[in-house]
Amino acid sequence: MMTVNQVSQLTGVSARTLHYYDTIGLLLPKEITLSGYRLYDDTSLERLQQILLFRELEFSLKEIKQILDSPDYDKGKALNQQIKLLYLKREHLDELISLALEIKEKGVGTMSFKAFNTEEFDKYAEEAKASWGHLDSYKEFEEKTKQYTPEDWSDKGQMMMQNFVGFGKLLEESPESEAAQNQVKLLQETITEHFYECTKEILAGLGQLYTSDQQFRENIDKTGGEGTAVFAGKAIAYYCSK
Repeated sequence: MMTVNQVSQLTGVSARTLHYYDTIGLLLPKEITLSGYRLYDDTSLERLQQILLFRELEFSLKEIKQILDSPDYDKGKALNQQIKLLYLKREHLDELISLALEIKEKGVGTMSFKAFNTEEFDKYAEEAKASWGHLDSYKEFEEKTKQYTPEDWSDKGQMMMQNFVGFGKLLEESPESEAAQNQVKLLQETITEHFYECTKEILAGLGQLYTSDQQFRENIDKTGGEGTAVFAGKAIAYYCSK
């Protein structure tokens, strides 16, 4: 198991980006300790590798999440698509280099624009995205968290988990009760204040994630008690439907 900082040092992905990938459900840690530290296993690193390949090909985070979370996702098929796209990208770069060298040799009067044509790459990329049937919040997240220290991240992690302690205390209530709805509002406000604006659309997606993803469900239930994740998911769904 590796910590956020260890994964960051290994991959070159900033700790802030790893935290963001967690908050949007793109890359979940295998475990979150009681102190709020995220721990990643080999499966997490394999998913991160896939994410980074798609990012190199300029897929948006939203598109990558849709692909990786697709019930029909096939790693072999995705890798073949990535290889094809990387070859197309390399061909494009080679053409640009050749054009630049030609301009250098013959002068800026060289009027050739074929090298700028990315139609083939774009067409195949769209086909790849479609076969799996730009999160603006990232910039806000990056701005709000750019000064966070490891201790800050630990504090924020514990703060988030305290929301689920709150949900756990309400398991005897209805998810539609005033207390449960106030807890959802508190969760939304926590995310908005410390990470990015948590709209009802984003919150609804997180609520589904809390119940459908095994790692999220286990971590939440570990914090708030058995059944907390499902309860929170139902409370969030009701809150977002109003």
